[in-house]
Order: sequence, then C-alpha cells, then structure tokens
Amino acid sequence: MKALITGIRGQDSAYLAKFLLEKGYKVFRLYRRTSSPNVWRLLSLEILDKVHLIPGDMTDMASISNAIVQSEPDEVYNLAAQSFVGTSFEQPLVTAHVDGIGVVMLLEAVKQINPKIKIYHASTSELYGNSIGSRVGAKDLLCEKSLFWPASPYAASKLYAFHQVRI
Repeated sequence: MKALITGIRGQDSAYLAKFLLEKGYKVFRLYRRTSSPNVWRLLSLEILDKVHLIPGDMTDMASISNAIVQSEPDEVYNLAAQSFVGTSFEQPLVTAHVDGIGVVMLLEAVKQINPKIKIYHASTSELYGNSIGSRVGAKDLLCEKSLFWPASPYAASKLYAFHQVRI
C-alpha cells in the first residue's frame, strides 16, 4: 500500500507517517515548495529516511496532481491547513485558499487521476464555534448532530472543505 500525506509540518502527520510505515506502507509527504522542509518531527521519530518527500503546494493544482502521479497512492491523508485561528483573521484569503479551495483541488486531482484513491480529510472542532454545547459550562455536549457555527475564517474555510468532501 502507498499513502500520500499532506501537512508535513504537523505533529499528527508525523505520527501518521510512522504508523503507516509500521503497517508496511510506502509513505510520501507533500511539502510546500516555498519553505524548506520542516522535518524535525520525522527526524525525532527516526523515519525521515523512510518517507519520500514531494515538493508541492495545496494552492497549486498542478503540484497536487504531480504529487498524486508521482506517489500513485492508494490513500491520501489531507492534514494540510493554515490552522492558526488568529492568523486566519490576519490572512483570510490565504486561509481560504489552503483550507478550503486546496481541498477542492485535491478532490478534483484524485477524481481526474484515479477516483479509486481513498481520501481522509482532517477536520476541526472549530466548525462548531459558538454553537450550543461548545460554550464553557453548557449542559449540552457536542455531537455529530450539533449545529455548525464557525466563528473564524479558519473555521469557515474548514466548514467549506467539510461540505465539499461530504458532497
């Protein structure tokens, strides 16, 4: 089995890579071309030499397609995001492009190249924002049927992506 993971800088993607490697997967990770690969987590988990890095960007359809063609994955794990809520207020367009439109580009690339590829898309509790149950001390707990009520550009972008994946 082969897996492509987006979101190289995150803690979760590093642990996911290690988990998949232990299961016998060949693991590829997309890293943003405009930055040097931040691979210290892979180094600390002693898996850097086992992971194949592919330069790319979640805001560039061609590089997403290239990563899929290069890796020929059975599964894609999308953990890429501009995930800082404060930054999303300062840079709402960047957040919308990476967290929202980037997901649609990933879905389209998979559909065009190999629609049999399975996709996992990481989401966030920020989708619920200020809905009942997310307030401190609320009696109601959040569940899958709770109302989405995003309170930041980050949450709104992730909600857009959620619905695109669902559809």
